[in-house]
Amino acid sequence: MGFELVQVRLLGQVRRTLQVMAEPADPDRVMDVEDCADISRAISAILDVHDPIPGAYTLEVSSPGIDRPLVRLNDYARFTGHLAKLEVEPDIEGRKRFKATIAAVDGDDILIEQDGQEFRVPFSTIRKARLVLTDALIKAAQEAQARNHGAQAATDEASPEGGV
Repeated sequence: MGFELVQVRLLGQVRRTLQVMAEPADPDRVMDVEDCADISRAISAILDVHDPIPGAYTLEVSSPGIDRPLVRLNDYARFTGHLAKLEVEPDIEGRKRFKATIAAVDGDDILIEQDGQEFRVPFSTIRKARLVLTDALIKAAQEAQARNHGAQAATDEASPEGGV
């Protein structure tokens, strides 16, 4: 469907929620509500046929948002220069938690910088990570959205019917 899976979680005990996070495969495209609805309909149809989850639950489809979880190695490359919170295990130099700038990706390692010190974090040791909402991150998201709208407007102008 042109989307990449970011994360799937089954949350709750009594009122369970199957949470699916997805984003467009094209990094310059911004996810919208209609995309979430399309994905939800497609997943619902598959879940209705295969019924892999016993009992009642609610399906929730969303984009990962601006302060998104970082779950794939290429997420770190894509967000180089941005601030992130990471939890690792085992610890690195006596630390399990970092709030650091993503400096680079080197093979299967993430290079992060915190307080002038660089740390090499093996991707396999990261238990949880997400971007931190900063002005720079908001600006990058706004620029991506502007590029997306500009590309859509150009497509609409090129279409004889005005696009659809």
